[in-house]
Amino acid sequence: MNKSVVFKDLGLIKYQKAWDYQTEIFDKTIAIKTSNRKNEGQGITPEQTENHLVFCEHPHVYTLGKSGDETHLLMNKAQLESNNISFHKINRGGDITYHGPGQIVGYPIFDLDHFFTDIHKYLRFIEEAVILTLEEYGIKAGRIDGLTGVWLDIDNPFKSRKICALGVKCSRWVTMHGFAFNVNTDLSLFKNIIPCGIDDKAVTSMQQELGKEIEMEEVKRKLLINLSNLFDFDVVK
Repeated sequence: MNKSVVFKDLGLIKYQKAWDYQTEIFDKTIAIKTSNRKNEGQGITPEQTENHLVFCEHPHVYTLGKSGDETHLLMNKAQLESNNISFHKINRGGDITYHGPGQIVGYPIFDLDHFFTDIHKYLRFIEEAVILTLEEYGIKAGRIDGLTGVWLDIDNPFKSRKICALGVKCSRWVTMHGFAFNVNTDLSLFKNIIPCGIDDKAVTSMQQELGKEIEMEEVKRKLLINLSNLFDFDVVK
């Protein structure tokens, strides 16, 4: 089992370029696993797959998961263009969400055969890494039954608000897509969508909760440490 993860921070990058980047890694990993399976019992040493973790930020973009409802986008094409916002229909689970500057977007391309073959556990570990990171800043967060992501005021349905969204794709236990963690995000951009198809819950950010801009690089460092501890992986840069 390969418990090393190649980490790369791509900085501010267009959504399509980042999608192509992770798709290339994802497809290569699937191809290796397919080849290894075909060669089983033939005395051929199997090729080891890699694990990758990408952090980045995106220019303003709305993405719609394969099970999402396009009516949850409350802008037309002309409005998107005039506000310099892109829109992509993509192959992850979940509904519609927003990505933009000030938000840590994480794309783990993991071969879960190296960790555990349990997609629910995988999602809970990502959520837990964000929860632990927020705890380091004095923000109490948790989960709401039936809803993915990380939330604040989880016991008060009138005040609960999402600070991190999740949406993943998994094939042959290889993951792609991931999470969007609002640090210094411009929350006004969420008003143009029904985030994740949930119309009775607000969205928040660390900046909103703490009343000041947060040092992004520091949050990334803490988040990476928490992810590596939970998944028990070694970071390769």
